[in-house]
Amino acid sequence: MVDALDIVDPVYILTVLFFVLALRWMSRPETARNGIIYAGAAMLVATLITFLTPGLGNFALMGIALAIGGGIGWYAARKVAMTDMPQMVAIYNGMGGGAAGAVAAVELLNPGLAIGSASLSVVAGVIGAVSFAGSLIAFLKLQGWLRAKPITFPGQQPVNLAVLGLAVVFGILLVAHPVPFALTLFFGLALAFGFLMAMPIGGADMPVVISLFNALTGIAVAMDGFALTNYAMVVAGTLVGAAGSLLTILMARAMNRSIGNVLFGAFGATEEVGGPMVGSMKPIEAEDVAVMMAYAQKVIIAPGYGMAVAQAQHKVKELMDVLESKGVQVKFAIHPVAGRMPGHMNVLLAESGVPYDRLLDRDEVNPEFPSADVVLVIGANDVVNPAARRAGSPLQGMPILDVDGAKNVIVLKRGQGKGFAGVENDLFYKDNARMLYGDAQATVGKLVQALKKS
Repeated sequence: MVDALDIVDPVYILTVLFFVLALRWMSRPETARNGIIYAGAAMLVATLITFLTPGLGNFALMGIALAIGGGIGWYAARKVAMTDMPQMVAIYNGMGGGAAGAVAAVELLNPGLAIGSASLSVVAGVIGAVSFAGSLIAFLKLQGWLRAKPITFPGQQPVNLAVLGLAVVFGILLVAHPVPFALTLFFGLALAFGFLMAMPIGGADMPVVISLFNALTGIAVAMDGFALTNYAMVVAGTLVGAAGSLLTILMARAMNRSIGNVLFGAFGATEEVGGPMVGSMKPIEAEDVAVMMAYAQKVIIAPGYGMAVAQAQHKVKELMDVLESKGVQVKFAIHPVAGRMPGHMNVLLAESGVPYDRLLDRDEVNPEFPSADVVLVIGANDVVNPAARRAGSPLQGMPILDVDGAKNVIVLKRGQGKGFAGVENDLFYKDNARMLYGDAQATVGKLVQALKKS
């Protein structure tokens, strides 16, 4: 008679191979869609084959849970707008962390659990709970249901360390004596630390935070996999943890910040007072900008979160098409942390049909700004702020898009407000900069119509 494990384990190994291939495909825009499809299919197979695991029960409850969770995920994926994708990523990542924590909790209530497995479950529990709570705060801030700026209070870091320390103490007690009372306090403290950890992180650091909590969720899943001897969980969690950790480091470097500064620096809690701004903001009308671009040889578009909020990506694609029909070369300048999650601008523009080869990252595009006739900044702020080159500025040292090196800079913005970092933008006062005020979608639409008439 064939043992069920003789079927389950080989299938797990096969799905692991697809996870690895899918991650490789997702590293390139051209193959990312296939990577997502294959990863999803592999996860579905791994989930279904788990039903053959010897000793498994409660099939009806698991089936109901899969139907409810899958239904919610399918509906949300179809209905959530691309501009709200960061919120969806944050909350889904939190659900993954919460699930990993819940699995750890069930294991810790097993009276026959070995010390090694109990220790792994404690680690998975605390990491999963922190990821769940922190991702929930990230979701609330991104959704606008909680103040986006850092929320701080006196003695915050000592309090955070005390809460984490107590969670560790009760985790050690759980390994020695797994009782419900210690389990409740352990998870309560771990959740509290997750909330407290995310509160002082502002909107400017949200791309880094999303990547970090994604990595934590992966690590928690891997720890659960080790405790349960589940190959698929171990490898899938390790891949997510490694990829998320690498992306977190890259995002922090893109802002010239350390991970510690992102987590504990409360960046953006206070706004910069004063600065060497000289002159005034000079407004311009859409018709004048259209004439300027119609006679340009090269136009570079630098998008930011304002483009996402206004859902202007399709109008931006139409603007690109009209300019190219007039013989104007059009490129896009993408800063790594423009938007609310890594790759936010790339996803939006690709979704609207902008070719991948037009999306240039900061290092690729910065040498091209001096030869650009017009740079159109759409809703970006901190990532184009020359204050990053100024000593004493909160942004000092942050690598930016050098848009101020172009012949003409047009900043499309709703008003004169500061960016997430609370720093006045020196770009707005430059001699070669003009302010085009208005909603991004409506204003880009005006540019398109004016260009068609010219």
